[in-house]
Amino acid sequence: MYVRHLQVTDFRSWEHADLAFEPGVNVLVGRNGHGKTNLVEALGYVATLGSHRVASDAPLIRSGAQRAVVRTAVVNEGRELLVELEITPGRANRARVNRGPVPRPRDVLGILRTVLFAPEDLSLVRGDPGERRRFLDELLTLRAPRYAGVRSDYERVLRQRGALLKTVRSVRSAELGTLDVWDGHLAKHGAELLAARLDLVAAIAPHAAAAYAEVAPESRPALLSYRSSLGEAFPGTHDREVLEDALLAELHRLRPQEIDRGVCLVGPHRDDLELSLGELPAKGYASHGESWSFALALRLGAYELLREEGAEPVLVLDDVFAELDRGRRRQLAKVAAAAEQVFITAAVAEDVPEELDAARFHVGHGEVRRD
Repeated sequence: MYVRHLQVTDFRSWEHADLAFEPGVNVLVGRNGHGKTNLVEALGYVATLGSHRVASDAPLIRSGAQRAVVRTAVVNEGRELLVELEITPGRANRARVNRGPVPRPRDVLGILRTVLFAPEDLSLVRGDPGERRRFLDELLTLRAPRYAGVRSDYERVLRQRGALLKTVRSVRSAELGTLDVWDGHLAKHGAELLAARLDLVAAIAPHAAAAYAEVAPESRPALLSYRSSLGEAFPGTHDREVLEDALLAELHRLRPQEIDRGVCLVGPHRDDLELSLGELPAKGYASHGESWSFALALRLGAYELLREEGAEPVLVLDDVFAELDRGRRRQLAKVAAAAEQVFITAAVAEDVPEELDAARFHVGHGEVRRD
């Protein structure tokens, strides 16, 4: 899989940019603030319908513009598809494939798969559980785009049930009956998402551990495990029906507390991906270098998992070589050299390892020029 062409209009700092790419390594070099990260962010948006830098779409629109448009031509196994996304804050975004409209933007998911490593990834190790849940769910969607719908259904039910919990403190029987219905919906969609996450963690854990051992050979072994909000009620299985029953029972047990606090206390939205170095949690115990290594290992693990499953993604390395020491740079360069297509951004050309044979683009003053 590779990106042959990218065009953006009113996206971030770019009024317009039009670039042709080739398989192999593509390096975008430019001073900070000149828009190189914005271009790879556009690629990531096509792959995930989200940004690795901001939580909402509004900052993606160029100042003074009403909407942004991203078009990209993606070649996969000899077949080319043109994906177009129109981003309009406050309104439903629109998507086209080969110039024909599709019912929902999420219908384009899976056409382009990317694995992106960026300085923000340090939050995967040091940040809140929400960062790690997002990592899992985005990877789930890359593996199987239908999970975008599962996530959307779960989040919709969670909002509806949360709103109801805030209204039932008077404990009227009719409202409690409605809460029973939402409990069933939450358990159903939550169990599907939970089972998928458990399968994913089991699949990526050996890849991430192997990657960590290569980039930090003198450190303790890296371990991944999934912590469910079910706690002691977790049944120890990936079976969706068993998980649904367990979630339903825990929702019933915690109902008085939920009504008192007005929030949902159990479900995948309260889970965490636990990262450990040996017997100690990485968060709070890992050094700065170990944290960088773990974040890199998670991304490389995701990349290797997708490759193993026959869907080699485009690798995007956003301004990270400058953050890594020589050993980690060498390991990352080895992966990049073997990938079908890689995008690398760097403030100065010297940050990119010399052994990478790359097409180089200079980004500055609103223009992109191929070297």
